[in-house]
Amino acid sequence: MSAVNVLFDAPGRRGRLRNNLLTAVSGLALLAVLVWTVLKLDEKGQFNWEIWEPFLTAEVWQGYLIPGLMGTLAAAALGAVFALVFGAVFGIARLSDHRWIRMPAGVIVELFRAIPLLLLIFFIWFLAPNVLGGGDYALFAIVLALTLYNGSVLAEVVRAGILSIPKGQSEAGYAIGLRKGGVMRLILLPQGITAMMPAVVSQLVVLLKDTALGYFIVYTDLLNMGFKTLPSAYPGTKLTAAVVIGVIYIAMAMALSAFATWLEKRSRRSRRTTAKPVAVSAVEGPAGGA
Repeated sequence: MSAVNVLFDAPGRRGRLRNNLLTAVSGLALLAVLVWTVLKLDEKGQFNWEIWEPFLTAEVWQGYLIPGLMGTLAAAALGAVFALVFGAVFGIARLSDHRWIRMPAGVIVELFRAIPLLLLIFFIWFLAPNVLGGGDYALFAIVLALTLYNGSVLAEVVRAGILSIPKGQSEAGYAIGLRKGGVMRLILLPQGITAMMPAVVSQLVVLLKDTALGYFIVYTDLLNMGFKTLPSAYPGTKLTAAVVIGVIYIAMAMALSAFATWLEKRSRRSRRTTAKPVAVSAVEGPAGGA
């Protein structure tokens, strides 16, 4: 029996005809929506050269898009570094033999996985001036929120990666006289990192996209500069700015996704570990981001 027949019953002649008919109708409906959208945009003058031309000038890129992109990359880079540290510390802490370490670590990880990311950003942004004094805490709020949420997800990735190592590996380490720290450092972590790397990079793609939530606290990122500040200087370019920003976000996400795919294929071919790659979907929190 083929693998396809195990998953579902193959449609017969009438079934294939019905499926083809539904596919054709769906395609025509989508085409009609696309044509209607294009006509409406043309009617509103969204294809006029005047509103696309600014995006071909150095002034727009140097004055708005590149500074916004730098803000996005700064928040993503800081959030990624701190989230990786947070994930490594709390992931290992959740595997501790000591209950007084394992339990608090579990509570913290589950708490920050459950809080919606946007709510976490707002909470930190409003709380920081009251605790730390006056100032601009937009970057601080978004980096700390990204660290806590994505770090909690990464902690579960780290825990799953270490647990995916066959038990015989650690038993062999103990048999040759290693202590738990040595087994973790010399045997489990090197193999676990290989298994968890694709999931880690995939979560970093999510973190990069989540930086766009800084728009709601007026953080100077790509979305704010391109979707709010730029249209105020070049009236009528809001939709075109959204298209350009969307293309930039897609390009960055696709580059990181391609890197994650390459890592996953590499880890499957790797002979350094017997563990299977860890999937982010297996450790995602109940809130699921914003």
